[in-house]
Amino acid sequence: MGAGPLTGRTVLVTRSAEQAEGLAGPLAELGAEVVVMPVIRQVDPPDWGPADDAIRHLAAYDWVVFGSTNAVERFFARCVFCDRSSEGLTGVRLAAVGSGTAARMAELGRPADLVPRDFRAEGLVDALAAAGAGAGTRVLVPRALEGRDTLRVGLAALGCEVDVVTVYRTVAAVPEPEAVDRLRDGRVDAVTFTSPSTARNFVEVLRAAGLDPDSVMSGVLKASVGPVTTEALRALGYCADVEAQPSTMEALAAEIAAALGSVEDA
Repeated sequence: MGAGPLTGRTVLVTRSAEQAEGLAGPLAELGAEVVVMPVIRQVDPPDWGPADDAIRHLAAYDWVVFGSTNAVERFFARCVFCDRSSEGLTGVRLAAVGSGTAARMAELGRPADLVPRDFRAEGLVDALAAAGAGAGTRVLVPRALEGRDTLRVGLAALGCEVDVVTVYRTVAAVPEPEAVDRLRDGRVDAVTFTSPSTARNFVEVLRAAGLDPDSVMSGVLKASVGPVTTEALRALGYCADVEAQPSTMEALAAEIAAALGSVEDA
């Protein structure tokens, strides 16, 4: 097999360990050496009560709306725990914020009924409005404890009755020392950010390791999966060098290849 555009390049993936392969795979196919350094991990919410109650009363909702694959996996697993398999979702319509989230739903046995062209919460609100969501529409939003409030606010503005339930928390992960050493020695060409929490926690990991975030960030290509993550980087004081369009792992890998593959090795 011939060399790919990222041959000789090292790309660091900051996604959780369970999800890293979804980005590491496309990068490796393009020739990159991939270093997986999770800076986040998902754990159970402080209280499953509200989610369990919503699962028991799924028939009362018109829509269940998912903003991430984590929300899908955690909610579907909890349905099974509560003796409600994915088949129990047949009486309610499901919406996914993007193609990756929709694909995971299909893999778990219940395809999405609605996926917006704009892979953001704002785009999903617009798509639901176009689908008739409004006054009297009941919507369930399973999400992270730290999730953005955009869906709830936007749907409430349409007149929907919105219940938000927590199905996981995102917490910091402790990185492997070898990955940190690569950053310290300048042996990383690009760092990927796939959510606001990966951006924030990456900076904290650098500080905890005694590294200067500004120095590290200036020496790598900063690759963002989409506008929400790009904004989180900007709030930290950094500009994304590339942003995936659309917001998928494959598009992110392609953007990195386009940026780094066109640069001659020094």
